[in-house]
Amino acid sequence: MSAWRLLLTRPAQECAALAQTLAEHGVYSSSLPLLAIEALVETPEQRATILDLDRYCAVVVVSKPAARLGLELLDRYWPQPLAGQPWFSVGAATAEILEGYGLNVYFPAQADDSEALLALPQLQQAVAAAHIPRVLILRGEGGRELLAERLRGQGVQVDYLPLYRRRLPDYPPGVLPERVRAERLNGLVVSSGQGLAHLLQLAAEDWPALARLPVFVPSPRVAELARAAGAETVVDCRGASAAALLAALQTQPAADL
Repeated sequence: MSAWRLLLTRPAQECAALAQTLAEHGVYSSSLPLLAIEALVETPEQRATILDLDRYCAVVVVSKPAARLGLELLDRYWPQPLAGQPWFSVGAATAEILEGYGLNVYFPAQADDSEALLALPQLQQAVAAAHIPRVLILRGEGGRELLAERLRGQGVQVDYLPLYRRRLPDYPPGVLPERVRAERLNGLVVSSGQGLAHLLQLAAEDWPALARLPVFVPSPRVAELARAAGAETVVDCRGASAAALLAALQTQPAADL
């Protein structure tokens, strides 16, 4: 049994899956979802973008909610996947959703972040082969700006298709520190920059005390944000998967409370 006792903050469905995997490896966790997913109402702009899907040399999907909602939109307007069009995801779990629809999907095997995705030979080849390289990114409102910036720096036209927004669920004041104390939690897990922002918002004046706990993050960018917010120990898991978190836990001694 691991000495780690973790607070999970992903959307509820993802918290449940991660908690189950952690339990199978002897790691205790407590779920307090800090990201509620709300699908955006379909707009004429969304519809026009999806109808022009064949103008893109690559489609990038940055999250599981983006994959699910994007496939719903695709099903309405493109009943048959475009033959040969390459799709890309940041992680294996998102890729699995897309592959189930019959899409041609590539993802980085070694890390779940924008840097690893940009280094994929298949993405580089898709961009290089296009006469006018255009890439579509399916995402929530905001996020993954680094991906678009790097692609635009290579002369690629990048369009966004926002499909959902993330909000902080309604919790009573003090619920976060009370949960940490009551369940003797000794580590915090966040999955994105916005998840970290919601953690800080919910912690409020209790953040200085919570900042002493190790914070596990999925990428260098979120690690930088956590350190800037005052987190004393930040562990970059180099990915948002359960496997990446479990590997990171092995490198860190569990804190005593």
